[in-house]
Amino acid sequence: MGIRFIARLMTLVSALLLAACAAPGPSPDQLQIRQGVIEQITPTQIQSNHHMGVGAVVGGIAGLGLGSLIGGGTGRDVAMVAGTIGGTIAGAEAQRRFDTPVSGQQIFVRTDSGVIVEVTQPTDLSMRVGQKVFVQGNGHNARVIPR
Repeated sequence: MGIRFIARLMTLVSALLLAACAAPGPSPDQLQIRQGVIEQITPTQIQSNHHMGVGAVVGGIAGLGLGSLIGGGTGRDVAMVAGTIGGTIAGAEAQRRFDTPVSGQQIFVRTDSGVIVEVTQPTDLSMRVGQKVFVQGNGHNARVIPR
């Protein structure tokens, strides 16, 4: 029961974590395109879009694999658990260190209907105040593109 059970349990947990990290794309009925004019552009920093937790999961799996190569019997089980914990901590720390923000811009657009929409996206030097643009999409998937 020991090693096979732990290996199957870790495989199941890893698959569940990776499935939870998957973000579905926008459905066709959510996609909107609105027209407007840029009223303000403010420089900002955007956090990386890497899925949090992937580093920890990959590190844990790598630690489990390395731990399974050490010793035998109970010693191997202990090495696998220690490797999983150590790999998870190391993977999370590595992801945190390499998760650097990206320069971006907060763009305020007054749509043709009079509503002001704010979109934060990576810097596009071609955007300027007074420019006619399209606002494509909704929520986190919204983007401002030139007309």
